[in-house]
Amino acid sequence: MAAPRPPVPLSLAKPVEGIPASAALPGGCVYEPKWDGFRVAVHVDEQGAGIWSRAGKDLTARFPDLAEAAAEQIPPGYILDGEAVVWAGERLDFAALQSRMSAGRRTLPALARQAPASLAVFDMLALAGTDIRELPLHVRRELMVELAADWEPPLNLSPATMDRDEAAAWFSNLASAGIEGLVVKGAGQTYTGDRQWLKVRHRHPVDVVCAAVLGSVHRPSVLVLGLPSGSRLRIVAGPYRSSRAPPGSPAGSWNPPTQTIHGPRRSALESWTGSRAGPIRYASPG
Repeated sequence: MAAPRPPVPLSLAKPVEGIPASAALPGGCVYEPKWDGFRVAVHVDEQGAGIWSRAGKDLTARFPDLAEAAAEQIPPGYILDGEAVVWAGERLDFAALQSRMSAGRRTLPALARQAPASLAVFDMLALAGTDIRELPLHVRRELMVELAADWEPPLNLSPATMDRDEAAAWFSNLASAGIEGLVVKGAGQTYTGDRQWLKVRHRHPVDVVCAAVLGSVHRPSVLVLGLPSGSRLRIVAGPYRSSRAPPGSPAGSWNPPTQTIHGPRRSALESWTGSRAGPIRYASPG
């Protein structure tokens, strides 16, 4: 079958607690680092290389360094799946990636020079113009290793292991470099383009403030969570719907706040939009 045209649906991972056992997925588990970057597919043809996001957006203009390297080092007819990352010393710098997405045409070249991107490749979807997604992962991996033998930075082959103990060491030791955790795949799995893999992420508990709630206190339907930042509240999560988590109950009894906040009442929606239009109801505790 001929190689698919972009954009191609990319496989995703569903979260699990703890590192899965070696036999948890078909063909045995393949453990890989979970990179803190932008998921991308690299399509190479006779005209050059294109960089596409997981959502199907053409990001080639945002990653000219990766597109140029891919066009020089990868033959036409190949499609690779990987993660675009930026290193700041020995740690990943996700903020530098975000800067690329918001940079204008005039400032983008300077950003690319100051913080060049790297590509961590972990899968191959097409080879020499042929769709190979129906091949099992261990075969695709072998083909990818052969292709990557002569690569030079910024192209890199993402490491992988079938040794759970080695994966556990990665999980513990690579966190300081900004690695988010592990992605776990089945060596016998074909590439389906859906949520077929597993992921284990580092968790860092933090106390947050409930900035907004819809529904009852005992069974809220929607939550918006924030962290205090000086005199402001920085929204860090939400809207978080109860359908994504089991019903809960308040951690303790409700005590009205003693701090008085001076200024006109404004809803979060009004603060964001500058408009009071909509079914907004203001309420006070007590």
